[in-house]
Amino acid sequence: MFQPKISKKEVNQLPIEEFSGKIQLIDSLDKLDNALKIINRQSIVGLDTETRPSFKRGIVYKVSLLQVATLNECFLFRLNKIGFPEKLSNFLSNEKITKVGLALRDDLNGLFKQQNFKPKGFVDIQNEAKNYGILELSLQKIYAIIFGKKISKSQRLTNWENNKLTPQQQVYAATDAWATLRIYLHLLQQKKLTKTEVQNLIVENDAENSFPNYSTKH
Repeated sequence: MFQPKISKKEVNQLPIEEFSGKIQLIDSLDKLDNALKIINRQSIVGLDTETRPSFKRGIVYKVSLLQVATLNECFLFRLNKIGFPEKLSNFLSNEKITKVGLALRDDLNGLFKQQNFKPKGFVDIQNEAKNYGILELSLQKIYAIIFGKKISKSQRLTNWENNKLTPQQQVYAATDAWATLRIYLHLLQQKKLTKTEVQNLIVENDAENSFPNYSTKH
């Protein structure tokens, strides 16, 4: 069984890991078909989105980037440049392809604002991790618990609507989608806890965090 929790300090001491496969930038419609041809042949992919950060109250931007990853290749769909083609909606509604992400409600709500589609085949790592004894919710911490590596979040608040994405932005975006896929595939090889075991673990963790430590050791 995995350790249920990990501190930010522990995560920061781990070596950094990032996606090292092929990254394909889909920033024009003429690149769409070839990308989807490869994606639609997959049975499981990792998925994530990026949105331009807003630093003013009341201003919310549309999803700028949709990332879809296999273990060796990641496709970055620049929605702010290509819009939301129907073929992309069809992929998101294809129940034959498992699409793995984290906090998917946020991703899907953002995508719904741009295109109406029926999401099918989605699996949220936050829900799955609990079944294996992991009580963390962030991608960085879940990845750290499973693989003992740190995923950098340094590019998260950069401008995803820039005319050109930097190499650092591309690797960051690809890493997030790839990491969810890698986590899911690894968890599938492990033994799930029973519902009772999961509930007991949650109760034990809550109890540990509810009582102060009165130890006199310094």
